[in-house]
Amino acid sequence: MNIEFLHALDDIEKEKGISKEVLIEAIETALLSAYKKEFGSKENVRVHIVPDSGEVHVYSQKKVVDEVNNERKEISLEEAQKLNKNYEPGDIVEKEVTPANFGRIAAQTAKQVVMQRIREAERDVIYEEYKQKEGEIITGTVQRFHNNNVLIDLGRTEALLPPSEQIPGELYEMGRRIKVYVVEVASTTKGPRILVSRSHPGLLKRLFEVEVPEIFDGIVEIKAVAREAGYRSKMAVSSYDENVDPVGSCVGPKGMRVQAVVDQLNGEKIDIIEWSEDPAILVANALNPAKVINVSLDEEEKVAEVVVPDFQLSLAIGKEGQNARLAAKLTGWKVDIKSESQFEKETGEVEKKIPADDGEKVDEVGVEDDSLDIEES
Repeated sequence: MNIEFLHALDDIEKEKGISKEVLIEAIETALLSAYKKEFGSKENVRVHIVPDSGEVHVYSQKKVVDEVNNERKEISLEEAQKLNKNYEPGDIVEKEVTPANFGRIAAQTAKQVVMQRIREAERDVIYEEYKQKEGEIITGTVQRFHNNNVLIDLGRTEALLPPSEQIPGELYEMGRRIKVYVVEVASTTKGPRILVSRSHPGLLKRLFEVEVPEIFDGIVEIKAVAREAGYRSKMAVSSYDENVDPVGSCVGPKGMRVQAVVDQLNGEKIDIIEWSEDPAILVANALNPAKVINVSLDEEEKVAEVVVPDFQLSLAIGKEGQNARLAAKLTGWKVDIKSESQFEKETGEVEKKIPADDGEKVDEVGVEDDSLDIEES
């Protein structure tokens, strides 16, 4: 190697942040392997690069012993003291064995090592960059397809959108720009593996954070999200300011904010309901757009028995049970829905356990308000 190569290492240290000492140490290790492979040496050897000049030296190493059992790795005390009277048993005697043509091998090996280290450093930078974006939204371009996986071009690297994280029925066209949710970033030998999703509930949450300033500012909080990607979602929100309506903030003027999110999710229906610390009220709200007459809670079994008007039973359950299923996911309670007439046959009466004002609030959130983009199942 020469001075110009060492100067190049200095430039790499400044531009890529890779220590010059680390590079030289890696080159020495690689040269050691190259020497043994090229010259078939079975001796103990050491490679040293002079930092100031770039000169490469190879030294054989032998241990000083009283009795030699392995001539390749050991030297007798008598022979060692012929070289230097100060040698004692256990010392290491070094002798330069640098081959005449080793400079060519050194230059080629050094270049390969440096290029490899640069690639590793760049992969580490990309990994650290995207590791910090786990749980966030990023925008990329649909680049190619492989075994039903969609590969998203992020600029410096690509992300993997597997079939399990895709929205059912959504078409991914080459060159289309889409927003995806970063599920996981893992480090592999081939570089960072970035797993992204279009079906994760976190995507819905992050999209609302972008569209609703009150959420971004911390005035309104998304307390829970339940999602069946591509079909319907439910989101419970609350406000830390009594003068700010959390549901209205998310819906926006003429439904503009919620519609912007719906457009990003390929027309997915979104129900927005108000969060309540009272599980009975929360369950009633979660079954929106159906009106709820009564909610009875079994705390031990975590079951909520819900009574609805006869004509709204199918609405409460939803198509193929979707509305009830999402309500259960959102609240964490198993929801058992009964019609008013069925409940009366079993008990003889219907006792309203949902406060009137809260019941009205649920109605405002749900059924007929087109701005919520709610479709009756």
